[in-house]
Amino acid sequence: MPKLHPPDKAALLALPPYPGIGPAAVRVPRSDAALADALADLAAQTHIGFDTESRPTFTKGQESTGPDVVQFATATTAYVLQLQHPGCAALACQLLVQPGVVKVGFDLQQDLGQLRRRLGTDVVPLLDLTRVFHRLGYPRTLGIKSAVGVVFGQRFVKSKRVTTSNWSNPVLDARQVLYAANDAYVALQVMLALQRQGTPLDLPP
Repeated sequence: MPKLHPPDKAALLALPPYPGIGPAAVRVPRSDAALADALADLAAQTHIGFDTESRPTFTKGQESTGPDVVQFATATTAYVLQLQHPGCAALACQLLVQPGVVKVGFDLQQDLGQLRRRLGTDVVPLLDLTRVFHRLGYPRTLGIKSAVGVVFGQRFVKSKRVTTSNWSNPVLDARQVLYAANDAYVALQVMLALQRQGTPLDLPP
């Protein structure tokens, strides 16, 4: 397999922005009714985008207590779940092991370890797109921004300020909600694009 090289930082900056999902298609469910609607939508899918967000640590040796947020996305709607709310944590646990619904994301090893510690659950079935791209010949370090550049010829804009914001806040601001939603939504869109291109996605155990 020949080694492939994703766009470098300068090349990515020259690309047009990837539009992502808009605020009108993002849900932050908390009520029983909203959580039930989210479960019905997500559990009806065969694949859903998936990612987590954690409050950053700034002290050497400090252990993260995250994840604080788990987000899922269909092809049209994203759901941002704040785990400090019991109903959201219960929904996340159910979806993470929902049979027949493949959770799709990038570079998920750290997320999986944190979810085991916080929620006591694994994530099955799972598709880590970083492994898919590595099998195609890209570096193991390829992440979602590079993948969007490779697949769509566009630049996925991610704000470092939002990345390092406090994800344990009781109420997330609009920028945090949209950022989290897009991490899950864009992962699913990359997978769907690979499917349309005929890229094999099944990985050996």
